[in-house]
Amino acid sequence: QVQFVESGGGLVQAGGSLRLSCAAPGRIFSGNAMGWYRQAPGKQRELVARINISGDTNYVDSVKGRFTISRDNAKNTVYLQMNSLKPEDTAVYYCNTRPIPITSYWGQGTQVTVSS
Repeated sequence: QVQFVESGGGLVQAGGSLRLSCAAPGRIFSGNAMGWYRQAPGKQRELVARINISGDTNYVDSVKGRFTISRDNAKNTVYLQMNSLKPEDTAVYYCNTRPIPITSYWGQGTQVTVSS
């Protein structure tokens, strides 16, 4: 079964940084805007950053100035650089297409845990 494959999560102290990666099937990646989503325990999954095919980006207010999304079209990979991490950033992070995620392509996600 084809899915997105996320990696790069881990345990980090508040103020630290992580860089997440997501490998996508080429036929899906090349024709779609991509987004990073996250789901914290007991909460709904939310979109935190998106990047369209031309590279324009958009962020949820809570991560503006701290997170940077980018994409490497040659590698079919999307990245999320996360700086100045806060405990409230703790969640499982996923990537998928935007504006409509492909339900069957949700991957396992990568766990990010920020300790205070």
